[in-house]
Amino acid sequence: MTTPTNTTAPGKTAPGVTIALTMLRVTIGFLFIAHGWQKFFEYTIAGTQGAFADMGVPAADIVAPIIATIELVGGACLILGLLTRPFAALLVADMLGALFLVHLSAGVFVGDGGYELVLALAAGAGAIAIAGAGPLSLDSALFGSRTHPVAKLLHPATSAA
Repeated sequence: MTTPTNTTAPGKTAPGVTIALTMLRVTIGFLFIAHGWQKFFEYTIAGTQGAFADMGVPAADIVAPIIATIELVGGACLILGLLTRPFAALLVADMLGALFLVHLSAGVFVGDGGYELVLALAAGAGAIAIAGAGPLSLDSALFGSRTHPVAKLLHPATSAA
């Protein structure tokens, strides 16, 4: 019987994990940018406010521009790996709101107005919020030192006390 060996030095991210995190960040970020862009420029904020109100979203006039901004800016930040964990957490909250307020009652399939897309986006953003941006990110380049004040927000489990 052979024992698996860890070929990654302590404190380092394995190359496959780095690539996987980057792929996940770019893909999920792109999808959120597309949805934020759609709310701003295709539906318009006024149209999004009306749609949210029709779907029963509370305070739709206030919530619609906030959600559109979180999706557009948050998606861009995921791609760049900038303030990744906070934006990923906001995007999870966004998708959970969409899930419970709008899509859950329609069943699973998106063709019926269901929740499969928002659930997948929430899971992707959640994984990013848990794992962080990884080494190929602006977070790593700008705030890589665990003693940096912003690093304590971005890397809570490994920050210096």
